Amino acid sequence: MGTAMRRSFVVLSLASVFVFAPQSPASTLGDDIFSSGFEYRDFSAVPIIDAGAPATAPTLFGATGAPTGGPCLADPQIGALFPNNWLRPRFTWIPTGSENLFELRISAQNQDNALVVYTAATTWTMPANIWAGLSQHTVDQPITVAVRGATYSGGSLTTGPALGSSGTIRVAPVSAPGAIVYWTSAGGGTLRGFRIGDESLKNVLSPADAATGCVGCHSPTPDGAYVGFSASVGIGLLSSDGQHLAPSYISASAQTLMARPDQQEPVFSKLHWTAGDRVALTMYQSQIMWTDLEATSTAQGGGWGFLARTGEAKNAASASFAHTSDTVLYVATSSDVNTGVIVTSGDIETVPFNNRAGGPPVVVVATGDNEYYPSFSSDDKYIAFNRVPPGMSSYNNPQAEVYVVPAAGGMPVRIVANDPPACTGESSPGVTNSWPKWSSGAPDNGGRRFYWMTFSSSRSGTQTQIYVAPVVDNGTTLTTYPALYPWNQAAGDDNHTPEWDDSAIPMQ
Repeated sequence: MGTAMRRSFVVLSLASVFVFAPQSPASTLGDDIFSSGFEYRDFSAVPIIDAGAPATAPTLFGATGAPTGGPCLADPQIGALFPNNWLRPRFTWIPTGSENLFELRISAQNQDNALVVYTAATTWTMPANIWAGLSQHTVDQPITVAVRGATYSGGSLTTGPALGSSGTIRVAPVSAPGAIVYWTSAGGGTLRGFRIGDESLKNVLSPADAATGCVGCHSPTPDGAYVGFSASVGIGLLSSDGQHLAPSYISASAQTLMARPDQQEPVFSKLHWTAGDRVALTMYQSQIMWTDLEATSTAQGGGWGFLARTGEAKNAASASFAHTSDTVLYVATSSDVNTGVIVTSGDIETVPFNNRAGGPPVVVVATGDNEYYPSFSSDDKYIAFNRVPPGMSSYNNPQAEVYVVPAAGGMPVRIVANDPPACTGESSPGVTNSWPKWSSGAPDNGGRRFYWMTFSSSRSGTQTQIYVAPVVDNGTTLTTYPALYPWNQAAGDDNHTPEWDDSAIPMQ
């Protein structure tokens, strides 16, 4: 397992490992609160009859029915944990047999009523006003969700009702910061994104905006004002606010250096993002290369250079900066490197940046599998990465799964978000869980640190989509949760390579 893998930690997959105290509501919340002080009226006492459902649905579903055999809740998954600023939840289920009428029931101990919905559709989105109340009031508490199905014909039920999925979800006491920007197949390969909680997508950058044939691997600058990207030739850097402007500080020499072919995956560090010290790292000739974006010379050692990895003869791939230290994270590989990130063997290592001089590498993960696409959490405490069996390519591999390991070394943990709902017929490995990136911040609450991670997965069918994985650290236990699906993305697009930072994406 490698000499650096010397620590282990406990990992649990269910939110129920935490014991939460009831929360007293603030008196300023007004009429939503009963005089008892512990109950809320965010859910109406009257059932919601959705379009297509008969007005008699509450009576038809009044029977106890069968305890099993009903619809499968595909989204959100039972056990899900939402940030409290998430876009309003959308509930999607898979019918059993001929079911064409459904009851969705949502309840919580501190809500006076259960929210009951009757619909002929297989999806229902919670209204914004209900979600606003629920996400503020019912926090750190189990919210029970149950879905029943029946076959409706000629004014009566011919089968059912039958209970399908049931269980609990939760709302975290913290929000998720920043914005997710990802590459999508739409528009010939466009960067799109959204701020957490937004229901609309923003176009960030297209090949036409960048006057290039391709916009590839991308990352924002530390101030969020610009996005760096791999282009058809070299790398580019344009504003992420929709105006697509080049920064004024890029010198003529730096423009020449950025135009060199075969540079890939530009990344930046907030420790090297002040006037006179603006640096980009790229992958070039299977090495980690730095480029001075304010260079006065194109000479090696002046305007650019390779980061030394003392004593290591392996190739390098997928380099990125730490956030709180002058450390570079990368993949060390004995295989060839394609487009700066694709390998067939990989170990996760770090190397000091050391004022562009590099130094001796430190092995973090070396299990013999192919480990790749590493990413530091915002506090640099954890590293997320992908893993496939040895000898398999990292490119678009259905066997890919996401793991988390302490940056100081330890036993890698497979996150629960790898697994689609079992009733969908999908399973992992097999759904290309790829390119994990942590959110731009990890807020604390009640002795816990809440991390959020985005990744791509093909679990929705033939199209790859973006997902979010919650990870919570209470100091001794790391708890991972099922994946959340941002339903604002276009389901018909292939969406890949997300980044989660504080990008100043356009408001449109």
